[in-house]
Amino acid sequence: MIIAVDGPAASGKGTIARALAAHYHLPHLDTGLLYRAVGVSTARAGLNPDDAAEAAASINLDDALLADPELRSEAAGALASRVSKHPAVRAALLSYQQDFARQPGGAVLDGRDIGTVIAPKAEAKLFVTAAPEVRAKRRHLEDSHADYAAILADIRARDARDSSRSAAPLRQAEDADLLDTSDLTIAAAVQRAIALVEARIRR
Repeated sequence: MIIAVDGPAASGKGTIARALAAHYHLPHLDTGLLYRAVGVSTARAGLNPDDAAEAAASINLDDALLADPELRSEAAGALASRVSKHPAVRAALLSYQQDFARQPGGAVLDGRDIGTVIAPKAEAKLFVTAAPEVRAKRRHLEDSHADYAAILADIRARDARDSSRSAAPLRQAEDADLLDTSDLTIAAAVQRAIALVEARIRR
């Protein structure tokens, strides 16, 4: 069984995807981590993440890099949004993600284009979202030293980039179930996600 979990930054999709993977005993892939790795590799090489050729030349999926705590930073997230707009980068990472999804038994993947591009035939698809203000508050709680207004502006800018790019833009698949976590606790959001997946399985 393949479960696709899509949504914008700080919507809760990663937490929900990990919970679903644990619940169904499936491997999990945070595909955003791949783009964060490309963005960080590009920056560390002194190259321009807005240049398609330079970003594509910096693709590095080394296990050590994928485990680097820096990939979880806000800066890495911003870099990921910039390199992910390049078709060449997305094409280079496509087979890695599809191979992960197609492994025996299935998998849970979360990202921006899982249900639309990576695994369009996934048995269950969720589009997880939340109001920009709520998502900014969540990020601010993770780092109280950061400026809330700056976080909110960054989230809105990333939403605009992710939704307007020509290659695999962020959008809800036609057959995906919408899960708005704005007013839900983590536990409630996870339970709702499981219920939606169960309903899909029964169909």
